Amino acid sequence: MDWRDKLGAMKADLPEGEEPVVVSQENKSKGKQKEPIRIELDKRKGKPATLLSEFQESDDELKEIAKLLKVKCSSGGSSRDGEILIQGDFRKKIAEILLDLGYKVKRINF
Repeated sequence: MDWRDKLGAMKADLPEGEEPVVVSQENKSKGKQKEPIRIELDKRKGKPATLLSEFQESDDELKEIAKLLKVKCSSGGSSRDGEILIQGDFRKKIAEILLDLGYKVKRINF
């Protein structure tokens, strides 16, 4: 029995009329973001840091995006005041991730 059979059996056990809700990254893409997000390299105490600014999302959405980027880049960082700071130079990787999420990106110092 492979995973498809197990999934089919689980789906058959669901009550009638209820379908499972699937949340994907495409469903979470840009709520009210009209302007492109700025991605630039910054130096913090002599070490490189990727700075994302001009977010128009709420603080909760900003923290969720920051968490996703930190996990994808395997790095630390923070989010506050409409900006996300990721430790290290991940400009290209972050630009690809944000484009996949449906955001417009303005690249600075690429």
